[in-house]
Amino acid sequence: MTLKPVLAALDDDAAPLTHHQLRELYTLMAAVRHLDTAAVAWQRQGIIPGYAPELGQEAAQVGSGYAVDRARDFVFPTYREMGVARAMGVDMVGYMSTHKATWHGGMYNPLESRFAPIQAVVAGSVLHAVGWAHGQTLAGAQETGVAVTYFGDGASSQGDVHEAMNFASVMKAPVVFFIQNNGWAISVPTERQVAGGSVAARAAGYGIPSLQVDGNDVVAVFEATRSALAHCRSGNGPVVIEAMTYRRGPHSTADDPGRYRTLDEERLGAGEDPLERFKQRLLADGVADEAFIAEAQRKAAEEEETIRAGIADLGPRPGAEMFSLVFQEPTPALQSQATAWREESEHA
Repeated sequence: MTLKPVLAALDDDAAPLTHHQLRELYTLMAAVRHLDTAAVAWQRQGIIPGYAPELGQEAAQVGSGYAVDRARDFVFPTYREMGVARAMGVDMVGYMSTHKATWHGGMYNPLESRFAPIQAVVAGSVLHAVGWAHGQTLAGAQETGVAVTYFGDGASSQGDVHEAMNFASVMKAPVVFFIQNNGWAISVPTERQVAGGSVAARAAGYGIPSLQVDGNDVVAVFEATRSALAHCRSGNGPVVIEAMTYRRGPHSTADDPGRYRTLDEERLGAGEDPLERFKQRLLADGVADEAFIAEAQRKAAEEEETIRAGIADLGPRPGAEMFSLVFQEPTPALQSQATAWREESEHA
């Protein structure tokens, strides 16, 4: 069951992106590219201990994140959705605090930002998203919020994903399953771990409409996500989107992609750079000129420096925070430990 015919009526009233919005999308993609590249360098410099790059996935992340209604929807990310966070206006110093290991889940406010804490458990965010979405159904709110859960082609093979899709379909939970198929589950190519080669095709088994979209086309991703959100918001249940893209860099800063693919294979699989592709489209359509492109790049570099300074200024969090933020009802032993910790800190 494909998404396009199912959502044809909803798409009729969808306004095309304005020139201002198209330029804003490019500005966001440029900012994400600069920050992503810088974060890898920061790890090499010892500023942060680890990072999961998203080079080549800017269009998939910015396009989908830009479509989210931050007044009512809620996004459930993995550890690689920095571009979604930036598109949604999440405080990036707070976001990057997780990669600095300053605090688990980030120091931003999930309720205000509508961006859940970063999830490092593979496919863990899927279960959280379906639970939140089902809560929207039970609440019977007039302005239904939609959960958007991100995961990759590798995570799609986890049993949790199949259970979540089945539950969401049966309960008509308003959730968008957004798969970024970047071609690799760490070192394993998609064709070796996704039967049939398409994650979106699995949705039919659960009676869920799905769409496979060009994940390197930011406008196509935005339009697909907007349509999926409208479908869910109308009480029609979940939607699966598979954005076909490519992970141009390593799985993480601890990974060496040269061990499982050659540079020639990487160049062939990556195709056209999504940022350069969108730039050429804006120039050809007269939506932007070279001066705008240069200014967007300048602002991206300036923003990256500001975020770097903010990360460098982050000090260690008080260890006693774990007693108030991690444990809802601390055990007597933990309460005693917390008291001893506080007393020791006061006399230090």
